[in-house]
Amino acid sequence: MNDLAEVLRAFHSATQCEVMVVVLTADDRLGVVATSPSRSAAPDHDYRMITSGVREVVHRDGPIFIAPIAAPGKTWMVLGPCTAPGASPSIYLNFLLPVVGQYLQSALEVEHAANELAERYEEINLLYTMSEILGRTVNLEETARTILREISETVGARKGSILVHDRVTDTLQAIALLGNDTSAASPIGIADESSASATVFRTRRAMIVEPGDKICEAESPYRRGAMLSVPIMWTAPAGPEPLGVVNLSDRRSGHAFSAGDQKLITAIATQIGTAIQNARLVRSSIAQQRLVQEMELAHDLQMKLLPSVHVTRPDAIVAARVVPAESVGGDFYNLFRLGEGKAGALIGDVSSHGYRAALIMALAMSASAIHAQQTGDPAELVNRLHASLSDELSTTEMFITLCYAVVDARRGVLEYANTGHPHAFIISRDGDVQRLSALNPPLGMVDDTSLKSAMPWSPGDDTLLLFTDGISDARSPRDLKLGEDPVLETVRRFRHESPEGIVDRVFEVLGRHMGNSSPLDDLTLVVLRS
Repeated sequence: MNDLAEVLRAFHSATQCEVMVVVLTADDRLGVVATSPSRSAAPDHDYRMITSGVREVVHRDGPIFIAPIAAPGKTWMVLGPCTAPGASPSIYLNFLLPVVGQYLQSALEVEHAANELAERYEEINLLYTMSEILGRTVNLEETARTILREISETVGARKGSILVHDRVTDTLQAIALLGNDTSAASPIGIADESSASATVFRTRRAMIVEPGDKICEAESPYRRGAMLSVPIMWTAPAGPEPLGVVNLSDRRSGHAFSAGDQKLITAIATQIGTAIQNARLVRSSIAQQRLVQEMELAHDLQMKLLPSVHVTRPDAIVAARVVPAESVGGDFYNLFRLGEGKAGALIGDVSSHGYRAALIMALAMSASAIHAQQTGDPAELVNRLHASLSDELSTTEMFITLCYAVVDARRGVLEYANTGHPHAFIISRDGDVQRLSALNPPLGMVDDTSLKSAMPWSPGDDTLLLFTDGISDARSPRDLKLGEDPVLETVRRFRHESPEGIVDRVFEVLGRHMGNSSPLDDLTLVVLRS
């Protein structure tokens, strides 16, 4: 209430009237909410009797006026004595009462909102995380494993499972287990009276099973002591129907599961029910078109993350092309105009491909763009990028091969940092090929500090060539790899053409080699000339 005390002090300074706000506390005592400087305690008076109007109290220094405030709880304003000549206590009261009442009401609402947000932070955060997970995948098993990890962390459970009803066998089957492979869990018949999971599925009601109750051998891989079991529901046209069960057990804190835990997991179970039903739709022919459209949209969005090849002009002319193996992939490039005639080109290849690699790719794109504004040193940028991505790379057990080259046309030098990226070259005007050798392992494998190296650069003559192993590993219909040499030979042969022309030539070679075969990995090529 510091703000209110400031208001009362300002009022006292302007009017020379003492003022105090008094409240009846929960233990039936009077407490001072805020007061002007000179007053130290509330006058001895029975405030409870003043429920309306204004009560005047005789005081040795002058009259004191007490009036109830229209605010939450039982609150009163005490005004006076007023030492300034011609003071008007009634006018002051009429002015201050609604102001203080509104302040107290607003303060209470803010406090309630803050308390509720604090109490529900984990729930809000978890629900938001679930929405993100469900919004980027259609693989039910992988989604279930991710969700189970998230909710177990929030609730503090060491053991848990997500069981889904198999309509053919009429059993509950594990699609995700915490700390165990799903093969460790046996199917549970929904008529099994000893099983908490089967009981929850049949009754469609959550339950907290105490230690020693409903002991079922099939639940032993994911139960130790008490267990919270919540039905996974789906609202079908004919009404709600159970799809499975979420189980959590063995809390790290040793505390019993609460009604709040049950409420939170019930909310999550509703989202899991949506995921299960969506997965079933995706696996049917009806949902295939929807899936294709969504993946095409994801592809378009990912392509929009890549920069325009014109951002480096006039310091460098660049051409680039990315072809994901799936709708989304983990290959990426970034381009930077660094000033003073310098241009930077970065290429990266996230291990694996698909949506998980695409998420790491998006983070790397964003982080590299930020760090390139802060440093023109290739090694420093790579070190900062590693620091930005280390947690994500560690938790996903993924890594990135990456080469970042900075061309300084004025000085005639190319500086670069290379973390395990094999396909980075300078092709001279005479057709000589120099490899920008890897100086460090891929990002995410070790915590080394990235190194840099420098090579001579001839503006207008030299060509920087960067590509990912999806190009060299491209397979023909007879499963033969293209290899690195045909790519280098193509660039050497057409090195006098524009960067865009060189990119077209390489992809013509790729097309002839692959025929009708689909790429097994993402294809990315960058060509730069300053």
